[in-house]
Amino acid sequence: QVQLVESGGGLVQAGGSLRLSCTVSGTLESINTMGWYRQIPGAQRDRVATIGKDASFYYADSVNGRFTVYGDMAKKTTYLQMDSVKPEDTAVYYCYLSYMETSWRGREVWGQGTQVTVSS
Repeated sequence: QVQLVESGGGLVQAGGSLRLSCTVSGTLESINTMGWYRQIPGAQRDRVATIGKDASFYYADSVNGRFTVYGDMAKKTTYLQMDSVKPEDTAVYYCYLSYMETSWRGREVWGQGTQVTVSS
């Protein structure tokens, strides 16, 4: 069974930096997309930054230029480098993985979530 283990959340001051890490455990055929979403209470989960198997990148407008997503699909790890953080970046951050369980069956899995709090 494929699982995601996250680490790196916590409290940081506005303008500071934080790095989130996510490691994939379990057996899979290949990775389609990996990256990060975030959610605040009462709101939907929004995509923050992802990397595709074709090395395509997505960044939400609100984080573009401040956050960087790294992905090593061979090592099954992804990182989110968060720089120049703002109080509005406060949220629970979730690692996300879209993968092929077999050559014909795709699946998605989420991490447990890690709290990031930015103080002003």
